[in-house]
Amino acid sequence: MIIDDEPLARSNVVHLLARDPAISVVAQCGSAQDALAALPAARPDLVFLDVEMPECDGFELLEQLGTAPPFAIVFVTAHHQFALRAFEVGALDYLLKPFDDRRFERVLERVKERLRVPGETRRFIIRNGGTLEVVKFADIDWVEASDYYTTLHAGGRAHMLRRSLSDLEGELAPHGFHRIHRSAIVNLEHVRALELREDGEYEVVLQSAQRLRMSRSYRKSVLDKLAPL
Repeated sequence: MIIDDEPLARSNVVHLLARDPAISVVAQCGSAQDALAALPAARPDLVFLDVEMPECDGFELLEQLGTAPPFAIVFVTAHHQFALRAFEVGALDYLLKPFDDRRFERVLERVKERLRVPGETRRFIIRNGGTLEVVKFADIDWVEASDYYTTLHAGGRAHMLRRSLSDLEGELAPHGFHRIHRSAIVNLEHVRALELREDGEYEVVLQSAQRLRMSRSYRKSVLDKLAPL
């Protein structure tokens, strides 16, 4: 799927994709509004997304989807200053216009490789000042809601991410994470024990020795998830 308000830019991407017989363009959209209407039926595996578009830009489009998008994203834009933010929202790559055929082919091969490999290493790219830090899903111990942000706790370090806990839950749940409280999600692979407190409530004890309170409303679902482990 291609989302770009410039017809020539869309045509260029279509032309380059046509060289690969394994790829079909399921939709072309000239605005974020058109894309929101087309996405449910198109169900793309990959979206080439422009950043600056009238009325609603590419980042705002992703925000309107509400949860982690079920497709890979390659941003295509003439503006280099959005690169850090693009990787923060999970983009696989960032094509800076104008780009040549070779650059496009390299990006496409990398994306195809990521899409075809089951169990690929998933990660968050988090900006810390002028540095981009890589946090692998498997390294995350637990995730905590922090006002309008979330905090990823991994290996004794805390990383702030500008996304809601509900948003992250949808992305992390298929990878062994489960909510234990309205403000906490844990990596079940990092759970060492469940301990019953004197007040009848359970605490989740992580391998790091971190203790987290578990709400009664999540107890059964957590036990069901842990049972096969």
